Amino acid sequence: MAEWVNAQVKEVKNWTDALFSLRVQAPIDRFTAGQFAKLALEIDGERVQRAYSYVNAPSDPLLEFYLVTVPEGKLSPHLFALRPGDQLMITKEAAGFFVLDEVPECKTLWMLATGTAIGPYLSILQEGEGLDRFDNIVLVHAARYAADLSFLPLMQQLQQTYNGKLHIQTVVSREEIAGSLNGRVPALIESGELERAVGLTLDAETSHVMLCGNPQMVRDTQQLLKDTRGMRKHLKRKPGHMTSEHYW
Repeated sequence: MAEWVNAQVKEVKNWTDALFSLRVQAPIDRFTAGQFAKLALEIDGERVQRAYSYVNAPSDPLLEFYLVTVPEGKLSPHLFALRPGDQLMITKEAAGFFVLDEVPECKTLWMLATGTAIGPYLSILQEGEGLDRFDNIVLVHAARYAADLSFLPLMQQLQQTYNGKLHIQTVVSREEIAGSLNGRVPALIESGELERAVGLTLDAETSHVMLCGNPQMVRDTQQLLKDTRGMRKHLKRKPGHMTSEHYW
């Protein structure tokens, strides 16, 4: 049974009409970068809860979550309405195995995300622990519009921090934007366009792929990499090349 603690909203950042960040303070247990917590509110006498990944590094005292408002959703519109000083509930202990300890040895680590699923990668990169063993890290954020690339400035800042090890690439599906690829992630891998853009090869010999976000993107990319690159899902008892986290 999860233990819940109270959290106080310290900051709300409205990125777009639908995308927002909550920064809260709460007495949680230390988590591992890449994990998630559950947030909850009492609504009409019922505790409504959903899982959200931490965006912040575990060493940051302010906890950050990146969310999208679903108009017909039971929880997200209420979270969207929160303001500094308001209270919500959070699970004291984090959960999830989308962490670096679960990633086997490789030369290039590919971090592929759609939408708000960029969060766990930002947590991992901001913490910075356990990344020395990779020669290259590729962070790909796919969104519908350029305005949805909320954390691009942070991604660019991290790129400078990692001195050439971190390669970032944005993907926008519904408009043409300079510097961003256009289309869906699986198609960009299939055509070789993603690899040409970052200047690295995605193969079973050198690469491990972390996939987080839209379940269709995750499924399609896994199937493509299996069929065309000879890659398989990573399991503790049978090491592989792909680790995934579905985001709903």
